[in-house]
Amino acid sequence: MINTEYLERCIETLEKSYQLIKTVDEGTIDYEMYRNSLVKSFEITLEQSGKLLKKRLEPFFSSKKAVDELTFKSLFKEAFKHSLITEEEVLRWMKYRDNRNSTTHDYGRAFAEETLTLMDDFIKDVYHLKEVICSSPNI
Repeated sequence: MINTEYLERCIETLEKSYQLIKTVDEGTIDYEMYRNSLVKSFEITLEQSGKLLKKRLEPFFSSKKAVDELTFKSLFKEAFKHSLITEEEVLRWMKYRDNRNSTTHDYGRAFAEETLTLMDDFIKDVYHLKEVICSSPNI
């Protein structure tokens, strides 16, 4: 069984940040703190999701090395190929990754606000992915 404790903690932190940002006024220091926390939690949760999905996909490949060579986006395409997630979920995960890649270039307000718009779907998708990761391989 794949250990998802750290992913669960990441999700908790993400959800808490998301809840708290809704309780404060935009433009305040508290809003910026919660937004920054939410963005960082989003990044960490996204990366952890990819790492664990690699482990979940290992039984479908001839070697661990073959899975390790997959890009983040390829991981999700493979998960769809093996009926672990839907095509719609793949498209959303691609969008999440594209958003994450923006952080390396732009930590500005626009990026952070765009990340906020993804939260409802992202939280739902990451919970589903956690279920997929914990499920038994169906080879």
